[in-house]
Amino acid sequence: MKKSRILSLALAGALSFSMLAGCGGGNEGGSANTPAGGNETTSGNTEGTIQIGGIGPLTGSNAVYGLATKRGAEIAIQEINALGGLQFSLNSQDDEGDTEKAINAYGKLKDDGAQIIYGCTTTGPCTAVASETYADRYFQLTPSASSTDVTAGKDNVFQVCFTDPNQGITAANYIKDNNLGTKIAVIYNNGDAYSTGIFNAFQATAEEIGLEIVTVQTFPDDSNTDFNVQLGAAKDAGADLVFMPIYYTPASLILAQAKSMGYEPTFFGCDGMDGILDLEGFDTTLAEGLMLMTPFNAWGEDERTKTFVAEYQEAYGGIPNQFAADGYDCMYAIYEACTAAGVTADMSAEEICEALIAQFTSSDFSVDGLTGTGMTWSANGEVSKAPVVVKVEGGVYVTQ
Repeated sequence: MKKSRILSLALAGALSFSMLAGCGGGNEGGSANTPAGGNETTSGNTEGTIQIGGIGPLTGSNAVYGLATKRGAEIAIQEINALGGLQFSLNSQDDEGDTEKAINAYGKLKDDGAQIIYGCTTTGPCTAVASETYADRYFQLTPSASSTDVTAGKDNVFQVCFTDPNQGITAANYIKDNNLGTKIAVIYNNGDAYSTGIFNAFQATAEEIGLEIVTVQTFPDDSNTDFNVQLGAAKDAGADLVFMPIYYTPASLILAQAKSMGYEPTFFGCDGMDGILDLEGFDTTLAEGLMLMTPFNAWGEDERTKTFVAEYQEAYGGIPNQFAADGYDCMYAIYEACTAAGVTADMSAEEICEALIAQFTSSDFSVDGLTGTGMTWSANGEVSKAPVVVKVEGGVYVTQ
């Protein structure tokens, strides 16, 4: 049967954050972009719990994503455990955003007795680990790896985030339907699977619906620091909207360099740009008017969002981004599926895997989360939920 979220926020909120303070969660720093080292387990005593192994970058240039997904997951687990019934533990391993280190982290989690794999955070490591979990029959749910390569040919791997093609298609249609630009420039990272996957779908959809792309500019790596050539080409082509399916670090430089050259188009990004307002040293006024697709608006007025934001701030400081919300939803999706399928802590990883595959692909299973209501999953692991488009106004997201 369908399982909806079972929350007792008053109880969970009171218990969860006294527990978080005790396990040292607040020592990771005041904001989601503060790197923190080490691999850690949410609970020291895992007896009688369903052991979840997490993989993501907790240090390095991608730590803002890995820490956010980890923290969101920790908040959910503290709430879930406070409800009684099924108990979870989370063993988080640092992959630094590196494929080989992710494989090593997965091996460590298996040795430690993990029964379900949560992660990875970024696409490359997740694709590699997914091949391993498929062979070993571990159920795997990723909060943020969005390439279709992650789940392709693997019945045990599922996503909570939108796929790259879905984002590209949705972005093109939204720009067209809302008359956001008549001449579109694209700047994307042609060395990154996430960025390339979104662009390819965006370009194909734009051609179908008559959205004019006047120039396509690329860069090879997120360490790139000079975007004057790309911006100059967009400006010379008369582009009044620049579509950037990229991460927030290069985006922050593009916004600064565009201002320096007096170029003021509408900039439109995707979920990888979420977190730009928390980037250390970034002048948030540069992002004024920026539009992006994200499944989560931390400034939303619904009670669920306000509660999560308050809990996150109490535990870690700062405003949670989409990746934290994805991590939170992952844990509740696992919890609700385990509850519906009758999963118990004494089951093997393979037994749990088969039970959760059946539950996630069931026609009557859905999850209401921070990043979407009525979330369902197809047999290919892709989630179905509606995106949210926000605009930066006065340093906060305003839902459009």
